[in-house]
Amino acid sequence: MSDGVKPGWRRWRFEQMAANVNERIDDPSEAGVDYYVGLEHLDSDSLKIRRWGSPEDVSATKLLFEPGDIIFGRRRAYQRKLGVAEWRGIASAHSLVLRAKPEVVLPEFLPFFMQSDLFMDRAQRISVGSLSPTINWKTLAKEEFALPPLEEQWRIIKLLSFSTRSVEAAIELTEKAKMALSSYREHQFASGSSLPFEDVITRIEVGKSLAGENQVPKATEYGVLKVSAVGPTFFRPTEAKRLLNQGAFLKMHEVKRGDLLITRANTPDLVGMSCLVKHDHPNLMLCDKTLRLIPREGKDRQLILMSLCTISVRRQFKALASGTGAAMKNISQKKLRLLKLPWPRSSEAESKLIAFINSQQAAIEEAQKRAEQAKQLHLSILIGVFRRDSA
Repeated sequence: MSDGVKPGWRRWRFEQMAANVNERIDDPSEAGVDYYVGLEHLDSDSLKIRRWGSPEDVSATKLLFEPGDIIFGRRRAYQRKLGVAEWRGIASAHSLVLRAKPEVVLPEFLPFFMQSDLFMDRAQRISVGSLSPTINWKTLAKEEFALPPLEEQWRIIKLLSFSTRSVEAAIELTEKAKMALSSYREHQFASGSSLPFEDVITRIEVGKSLAGENQVPKATEYGVLKVSAVGPTFFRPTEAKRLLNQGAFLKMHEVKRGDLLITRANTPDLVGMSCLVKHDHPNLMLCDKTLRLIPREGKDRQLILMSLCTISVRRQFKALASGTGAAMKNISQKKLRLLKLPWPRSSEAESKLIAFINSQQAAIEEAQKRAEQAKQLHLSILIGVFRRDSA
């Protein structure tokens, strides 16, 4: 091995590997496409785009992409978000639209390379800014990486395509289980009654935002949650910032097993997201945009969560949330208490619904476990292919 490069591999500047497709669309509603992909639609460590929005719902300048283009989240690169487009659409200006230069790197190979720790670590290192670190294309363009010859790229593509299919199959199983739960939930709640919010929740506790830095705290460090830690029924402890002042951690706001959390401020589609915390996180505390709901005695937390996720409650959040811009909406505690929560009509119906929810949640967790195992296998293959000593 010469100069840390594997035999047969060659160093290239990133601008020799990929073109930055900077075709700007000033009016998204007149882009002539059906799909809008924002950073919120991209999943970490997954190349498949499973969600999207409508160009009619967004404003400001966006970027046009074509099938096969890579949409890479250049803002907060530590989230490891990139996806391969399967159709024509527009993307957030907080992303880069990249197109492989096939004389250097095969279009099927480039997304796998960009998933590697080798690329992602470099992307984080060259990001600038403290609150929302962002990659500048001119800086990324000059970065050098070692790549195998095209023939070897094809062999690697076959190997990684197989592991990718395993990941996608496991994720699809997880999504089907979630859809089954969602469908049953909506049906059962629709045939029930409704309860005032304060008949279900006795108290609301508010977190506190403290200065942090954009890196996930280690297990031995204190951190504060970002609002993105709470999603529709999921909790992501990695969505946290290490506290600049470790001594400022507030024990009273510590994240605990069984916490029922809800976001009071976020983008319009994400305000009022809720989840149940499954494990203690003694090094993490709630931020001021995250509320802890304390149920009344006898009210099942899982059932409350399912009620908060229903279509009818989501519509209420949309109507009650305030905010002048499209970027951020807020719901006050006063307005939160105006919610009417769908609820089973009888204790018998309540028990049956709780039993189904618990059984379906177990199926979802098993499917998620398989998906995570498949993902870890895929990432371990990436590590083997793109070892740092080949940089």
